[in-house]
This record gives sequence, structure tokens and C-alpha cells, in this order.
Amino acid sequence: GFGRKVDSWNRLDRDLASFASMAAAAAIGCSFCLDLHYFMTHNRGLDEAKAREVPRWRESAVFTPLERSVMEYAEAMCQTPPTVTDELSAELLEALGAPAMLELTFRVGAMNMTARGNVALGIRSQEFAASCGLPPLAAPTAGGRTPA
Repeated sequence: GFGRKVDSWNRLDRDLASFASMAAAAAIGCSFCLDLHYFMTHNRGLDEAKAREVPRWRESAVFTPLERSVMEYAEAMCQTPPTVTDELSAELLEALGAPAMLELTFRVGAMNMTARGNVALGIRSQEFAASCGLPPLAAPTAGGRTPA
């Protein structure tokens, strides 16, 4: 389906794609999406330790400047109205190139749609990550959004 099509895109680094999707899910508050994408990082051999920190990425010291910019962009795209700045877009275009920047934008857009639909329908975490023994996702500190 739609998710598999999005998942087949390959211009953006896989870890960056995962962090962007998870940051979008966290910004919207979709525990199902966060759990599923954390689980998928494990199954794909991506950086689980960093993925675990995505819900509190602003407070965590594990991310590179590019990873932080990608997650900032994902969060900004998910605001209503979107709060993406020209400066952030230009920075990411320079760092990623046009094909990866387009993928980032549409990948976050797809997660935005999916996460909002899941939240509206009351779909919650199914404990995918816990089923394979992953430690719980890091929780944001006060002021951060905790997914339902």
C-alpha cells in the first residue's frame, strides 16, 4: 500500500528518513507511529540508540547538526500552519541535495497524514518495539509532547 510505496523511496539516508518520520509522529502525538518506526529501525539494522532518543531530540546530545535540522524540519512541517523557514529549507537543500530534500518533504508529509489519521481514530501503540526487547523510547522532559 501507500506505506510500502513511501518506504521504497531511496534518495534520503535511511537513518535520516527514520528520524524524520519519528520526529513527525512525536510532534503529532502518534504513539502507534513512533512505536512502529522504532521497531522498524531495529529490523533494518539502523541506529536504535539514536532512534530511541527521537522523542526528546532537542535535549539529547547524540544527534549530529544535520540530524537535528532534519528533525526540526519534520516538526516544523507538522505544525498548523507549518513553521518551516526559508533558512532551514536552504540549509537542508545544500546538505542533502534536491532529490533527498524532496523525499524528506514528502516522507514527512506522508507521516503527517498517517499520524493525524491514527490519532483521530484512537489508534495507539501496539508494543511492537517491546515485543522484540527494545528498551522504551526516551520520554521528553516537561514541555515536550508525550504521545497518546
